[in-house]
Amino acid sequence: MNPPDRYAVVGHPVAHSRSPWIHARFAQLTGEPIVYEAVLAPLDGFAQTLTQLRAQGLRGCNVTVPFKHEAAALAHERSPAVALAGAANTLSFDGERIVADNTDGAGLVADLTRNAGETLAGRDLLLIGAGGAAAGVLGPLLRERPRRLVVANRTVGRAQELVDRHAALAAAGGTELLACATDAARLASGFDLVINATSSSLAGATSPVDATVLRPEALVLDMMYGPAARAFLAWAERHGARTRDGLGMLVEQAAEAFARWRGVRPPTASVLAELRARLDEEARAARTPD
Repeated sequence: MNPPDRYAVVGHPVAHSRSPWIHARFAQLTGEPIVYEAVLAPLDGFAQTLTQLRAQGLRGCNVTVPFKHEAAALAHERSPAVALAGAANTLSFDGERIVADNTDGAGLVADLTRNAGETLAGRDLLLIGAGGAAAGVLGPLLRERPRRLVVANRTVGRAQELVDRHAALAAAGGTELLACATDAARLASGFDLVINATSSSLAGATSPVDATVLRPEALVLDMMYGPAARAFLAWAERHGARTRDGLGMLVEQAAEAFARWRGVRPPTASVLAELRARLDEEARAARTPD
């Protein structure tokens, strides 16, 4: 019997990642013979880590913070999504070649439209952040044809660079695409959907923007999940917003990567429900004294 194919998620930090559990569950449900692990890469050693993984026979890997831009730069072949975003979260190893793709945006849109039942066409969207996470989702969000999409970042120049790369796509879909600082006055007009693509949640920060960005019944999504998303989502709930964490996006983008690697699309609804229940149980156990 041939050994299973090996894959991994690479990041710093990475011990918290739920990707190994998700892909193990996908493998069980589809019968695909794979194993999947978490690999911690030194902040200055991502390229060396990829070389080691390829030498060990891995077929591919997912990439998480802070290496998504570097992953795109190291690839020999880039999908259109990577070329537009300048960031990659899914790598396939084809002999000596590294092939890069980005499934973050497809995962986010799938979670919003299929799992949460949201319509993005004709709506006003605020994307907070201009790093690798934001870059990976902007294109797919624009393809949903929102009325207006604002990219807000602490450093407005970085947001403007991201907007400039996506200007033609926005124009083709009739979307007004803008860049601004997170404290800019134009944010006061309010949005139907606010997406936090920054790492501010990891530091326990509540929100990098003012509550005036929220329209009544706005949906607020943090790409983080579990305890990391709690502060931002609690802030949104205090101001009357509906909230969603990034767990659904995590499962959906993982399914996109799995399908690219294996040619088989795994089920996601049952895996998301199982993972949500698993996290809830862990949270209850953490609150229960010994």
